[in-house]
Amino acid sequence: MLHYGCKVNQYETNAMIQKFIENGYNIAHEGEKSDICVINTCTVTNMADKKSRQIIRHIKQLNENALIVVTGCYAQVNKESLEKIKEINLIIPNNEKQNIVSIVENKLNSDNTKPIEEEKEFAEFGKITYTEKTRAVIKVQDGCNNFCSYCIIPYAKGRVRSRKLENVIAEIKEIVEKGIKEVVITGIHVASYGKDFKNDIRLIDLLEEINQIEGLKRIRLGSLEPKIITEDFVKRLKKLDKICNHFHLSLQSGCDETLKRMNRKYTTEEFEKGVEILRNNFQDVALTTDIIVGFPRRNRRRI
Repeated sequence: MLHYGCKVNQYETNAMIQKFIENGYNIAHEGEKSDICVINTCTVTNMADKKSRQIIRHIKQLNENALIVVTGCYAQVNKESLEKIKEINLIIPNNEKQNIVSIVENKLNSDNTKPIEEEKEFAEFGKITYTEKTRAVIKVQDGCNNFCSYCIIPYAKGRVRSRKLENVIAEIKEIVEKGIKEVVITGIHVASYGKDFKNDIRLIDLLEEINQIEGLKRIRLGSLEPKIITEDFVKRLKKLDKICNHFHLSLQSGCDETLKRMNRKYTTEEFEKGVEILRNNFQDVALTTDIIVGFPRRNRRRI
């Protein structure tokens, strides 16, 4: 089982591994041949696509008799391209990952599955207890409604779907019982957590509940939308003694004109204000970001 890309992919790979273990499968270690090989792909860049194709062919060379199963974002948005790779036996879309064992066992194809854009609820994998790390990645949300001009993720992951608060808490409690002391809260667009709920539960409410879990020592946050950093949000966040003081705010560009072309929903002034709020409330705060270099200008007509 291999994965590329974001922490969501890492979580979902661990979840699929757990599904196989629960159904009596043994997980092959590095260097061992496998009967079933699952590649959880990424498609955020052209390089990610290329890397996915290369590893698929490489895995088939190492496991010539194996069933090669490909899933993930590349499989979701560019299935036609993958169908041309003769080494692949089965392609599974993102919204069928939780059913991977039954799909593999029945050798089904994904032609009749529901399109990702029609998904309305968070797809539960169940309680995930498999991890090889000292920290556990917890997926609390899927999908994105922002449609930034450069990003394919809304088409690969669908619209915002939040995980029920009680299910998140139940998984973390089970993980803590197994000795894991730190969790990373992640999703495709974590700041949107709860926006699809009919109640008023939002990300900060979820974090306050997680903070009360006995035995848990640290809570880390994945990448955040800058606009979520408000005085009220940070005031409540500051009271949580398990929150790590590292925040990743995706800037993408320091130019307001470029941010507008990117279809980002904030300005550089709003980003700077969010940084100031964090620095005023957290001692020795660590801040990281993403920057896209060389974003293209608008197309100009040629005369």
